[in-house]
Amino acid sequence: MQLPAWEEIEAALAPLGLALSPAELHGALSGWLAGGGDPGEDWLARVLADDAAPRPDAHALRQLRDATARSMEDRDLDFRLMLPGDEATLEVRGNALFDWCKAFVGGFGLAAGGSARLSEDGEEALEDLSRLAAAEAQSDGDEEDEAAFAELEEFVRIAALLLHGDCAMAQRHRQRLH
Repeated sequence: MQLPAWEEIEAALAPLGLALSPAELHGALSGWLAGGGDPGEDWLARVLADDAAPRPDAHALRQLRDATARSMEDRDLDFRLMLPGDEATLEVRGNALFDWCKAFVGGFGLAAGGSARLSEDGEEALEDLSRLAAAEAQSDGDEEDEAAFAELEEFVRIAALLLHGDCAMAQRHRQRLH
């Protein structure tokens, strides 16, 4: 299942009055799932830590949840970040990536809490994502900067999957053993 288009998520968020971008929503959802959070019908309220948040009944938001949950579980590592397309400037895409990281760290913390059992690599990945969450993109760059952005995006994608393995997958495995 593929992620909905950026514009579809923007349109679904607009009537809800939520001041967050599709990248931030996807980052928070991904962090929530990676930390072992439940993708149930009240996922938006849980991800935003706001019990008054509306239930997402827009098709695009359900598709976002379902596609994200499935891709994080996919053995082919098909998980992708929701970021603006290549037509956006490098600065816009970079800041969206950093916003995604910030939201991921927040969602992960909500779901996993302070007692998450992380591997050494998982701890390092979470620290790196936290550092990226505090970063800010510079103005447009050149081809080298485009290549660096692609590498950074791939690193973030793999870090999210690593944390999902450490928390959500390991938690399910431990429950099956008991």
